[in-house]
Amino acid sequence: MAFLSAFLLVCCEKPAERQSSIDRLPYYNEATFTPHWLDPDSDSLNQFHTIAPFKLLNQDGDTITEKSLQGKIFITDFFFTTCPGICPRMTTNMAVLQEAFLHDADVMLLSHSVTPERDSVAVLKNYAKVKGVKSGKWHLLTGDRQQIYHLGRKQYFVEEDLGLEKEADDFLHTENFILVDKNRHIRGIYNGLNKTSINQLIDDVKTLKAKK
Repeated sequence: MAFLSAFLLVCCEKPAERQSSIDRLPYYNEATFTPHWLDPDSDSLNQFHTIAPFKLLNQDGDTITEKSLQGKIFITDFFFTTCPGICPRMTTNMAVLQEAFLHDADVMLLSHSVTPERDSVAVLKNYAKVKGVKSGKWHLLTGDRQQIYHLGRKQYFVEEDLGLEKEADDFLHTENFILVDKNRHIRGIYNGLNKTSINQLIDDVKTLKAKK
């Protein structure tokens, strides 16, 4: 009887909440994504790469800048609404992140259109409605193409191209998601098509939040 009671206790016990496999995250500052293990109060961070100021429009026609994200952790990707390939899966996984942090005001999502000439505010608004995008939590961004491509390649290093130089007119297309902390430092890169990678991203956001 004692054995049976112990067995039932183990079986009925709720599983522990998932935790990140590491208790702190590295910093990244270029396209090779070589990790830099720095303390949050390190003087090196004063000159370390941060996401540059930007100014874009979201699906509601609101202007979104780096100041809109002040004090926020955010996850970013690059997509376009007519993409028949990887983008629908990326959007589905962004929706998973939206659900995971829906009631957490410290976490935001940004999706930049790489065809802003087609993805107007009105187009993004309709896309947001179809995909269940929550205004105020997940910004679908459009604006100047040159600015968006500069952000993708020179600020987020989202293509992870290991230094391969591309022309300004070369199409930007990548499945990567980028995690950025409250100080606009890059803290992780993830395969936006991979469920395991998305779960790790969720855990890593929790790790950042635990290190306030």
